[in-house]
Amino acid sequence: MLFGVFNYLNKNSPLTHRNAHVVSSNLNMGSLMATANRSFYRPIMQKILTLTVFLGFLFVISCSKQSDTSITPSGTTSTTTTTGTSTYNDLWIPPTLTGTTFNLTLAKSTKQLRTGTATNTYSYNNTSFWGPTLIMNKGDLVKLNVTNNLAEATTTHWHGFHIPAVMDGGPHQMIDAGTTWSPSFEVKNNAGTYWYHPHLHEKTKEQLTYGAGGLIIIKDPIESALALPRTYGEDDIPLILTSRNYTSTNAFDLSNRAYGDYQLTNGTSSAQVSLPKQFVRLRILNAEIERGYNLGFSDNRTFYIITNDGGLLDTPVPVTRVKMMVGERVEILVNLGNDAVGSSLDLMAYNAGQAFGFPGGEPNTSGDFGSLLNNKDFAVLHVNVKATTQTGITALPAKLTTNTYWTNADVTNSRTITITGGQGATAFSFDNNLYGETKINHTIKLNAIEKWTITNNNIFGHSFHIHDIQFKIISRSSGAVGTHESGWKDTVFVPVGESVSVIAKFDDFASSTNAFMYHCHFSNHEDGGMMGQFLVVQ
Repeated sequence: MLFGVFNYLNKNSPLTHRNAHVVSSNLNMGSLMATANRSFYRPIMQKILTLTVFLGFLFVISCSKQSDTSITPSGTTSTTTTTGTSTYNDLWIPPTLTGTTFNLTLAKSTKQLRTGTATNTYSYNNTSFWGPTLIMNKGDLVKLNVTNNLAEATTTHWHGFHIPAVMDGGPHQMIDAGTTWSPSFEVKNNAGTYWYHPHLHEKTKEQLTYGAGGLIIIKDPIESALALPRTYGEDDIPLILTSRNYTSTNAFDLSNRAYGDYQLTNGTSSAQVSLPKQFVRLRILNAEIERGYNLGFSDNRTFYIITNDGGLLDTPVPVTRVKMMVGERVEILVNLGNDAVGSSLDLMAYNAGQAFGFPGGEPNTSGDFGSLLNNKDFAVLHVNVKATTQTGITALPAKLTTNTYWTNADVTNSRTITITGGQGATAFSFDNNLYGETKINHTIKLNAIEKWTITNNNIFGHSFHIHDIQFKIISRSSGAVGTHESGWKDTVFVPVGESVSVIAKFDDFASSTNAFMYHCHFSNHEDGGMMGQFLVVQ
């Protein structure tokens, strides 16, 4: 900045900051100039005036709140705001697609994520990073036309959906470059927050890193009847949490590093959002490569979990922290009704001091498991409080729904899956088996109610995801199942030295040839072969 000012004083470059003019109206230099001898004092006075304007300019930018508006590569407006010593960028809200036919085109793009060169990215429908939010209704028959305009193959997996295996978008449903895949299916899932993302074996991490993915919101009559915030982008806010590393040219670092140095929320660094003085809903997805988040607010206020991965909980669960691992979603309600308009708070990741095996809790700042964010508390969203909306929600529902869960008494078959590998150069695996395209690890009878126990005697925690079904967590060997994970789930964290048991019914869809996946949702582990397959058969 000083270099630019000296250029200005030397008349080599103009002062262009739009707030510089506010200083001149407060200066009384005109009378001094009028009384001065013009031939002697004018050059001196001009320099004094110039220097005074510059000092006033510095005062303005250091003590006031100002905004610079620019157009991002996606064509949407982005605002940078400086408050005190912190600089924030307005949270990008993904556009929405509604109806029963959804057209998605995956292609290369760019996004201005950092100062300097724009970063090469992937996105759906030219949104620069991530893709549009798909809004579906339970019971609808939907068709999705996914066109791949990349120079390589991809897949698009509908994470959390209960659909036939050939529609699932796993590694077998490959979309070659320049082609379109058009699955169609009935939306059977409960209202909640789901997502879509690439699932091409050995390319998932790379394509996710570039930004391929997006949210899906499902609505149903039960959720719609509740007095909940649901004005998308106003009091119902999607939050996709991730982090990235960059090279010296602002390209994404595609090395083996597990954790990013720089936090991105909806692809926005240092994100801020203005929310009304009432209850607001945050739909949160951990879309990381590997990092976990221990989320809470900077003033330690209580907030309320209303959904897990697979839909509404029976009642809102009050918490001050919620741990989210890769692939998991929660919807939370936070009450801003007692906050003053113009006040602010932060949604934080309280990741410092976590137990051994917490992804991102390592002390390393460099190397494959290093990050500048490791073992630290850091903000993921800055919230500014604004006036209440006309239809604002000011009370918390006492009851959300009534779920009926499977229990041990319903179980028709049990199986154990053990996390193995990971020592030295050995890849992580299940039961000492790496993924094979034609390898079927388990065969399950249609309509079976099964208990799966996932055991981790390994050196690291893992995020375990099962395709096709939603399950109920019934036990953890370390203690009681947390209230934050008491509903329907499709992804569960299995810490070091722990066994987790879940129960699910494998209904509706059977095939003797088309398999579903189960895998670690850390995409670097998944790409390395930490994935198995199961058939559901008649």
